[in-house]
Amino acid sequence: MDINKIDYNKLPQHIAIIMDGNGRWARTKGKFRIFGHQNGITSVRETIETAAELKIKHVTLYAFSTENWNRPKAEIDGLMNLLVNTINNEYATLMKNNIKLNSIGDISKLPIECHHKLKEVIEKTQNNSNTTLTLALSYSGRWEIIEVVKKIIKDNISINDISEDLFSQYLTPNNVPYPELLIRTGGEKRISNFLLWQIAYCELYFSDKLWPEFRREDLLQAIIDFQKRERRFGKTTEQIKN
Repeated sequence: MDINKIDYNKLPQHIAIIMDGNGRWARTKGKFRIFGHQNGITSVRETIETAAELKIKHVTLYAFSTENWNRPKAEIDGLMNLLVNTINNEYATLMKNNIKLNSIGDISKLPIECHHKLKEVIEKTQNNSNTTLTLALSYSGRWEIIEVVKKIIKDNISINDISEDLFSQYLTPNNVPYPELLIRTGGEKRISNFLLWQIAYCELYFSDKLWPEFRREDLLQAIIDFQKRERRFGKTTEQIKN
């Protein structure tokens, strides 16, 4: 896929990705699921480096959901160790590409070493300004919405003052534009409790590629597909053209 086919005037400023298919890919190789997660790191690297090259401001990756805590302990332990190793190993990639690391979710539930390493690299990259990479960890859309409701109640906000704008201010982080393009790999066509509030008007792109197979050209193809779509936000075609 030729990057010159990209229209730089129509780039999404925020891409969210559900990285699905690691386990299935590993099974096709006769390996344990963690083998798929390990090989998925290459896909993460190519994706964020391509996004940084295009100067896409935000990429959010669904790395570990609240539901994933229900997986076998051995797999969870392997994923947490992989997270620590990946953050260590990819720090140089983040700095080279001027990428800022961020996270959303209930990271207090992460093992102490994961929590500390994540916070350390977030602090070290906070002045990077090209692209912000947000990892959704111990996260779900329903969890986030409930947390917002709790905060609004705690702050004694009047019912008459509750609006979409106010609700958005309680999201974390609250200064990030909503995703314009959501990519899901692995052939499944669902959103799996990811960014439920934020993707109300997001364009959805489903790839049959399993996540460890997803490469730079696949991201470019998703962006080209996005650029062909007409985004009306409830208006008519005539209205948006005038």
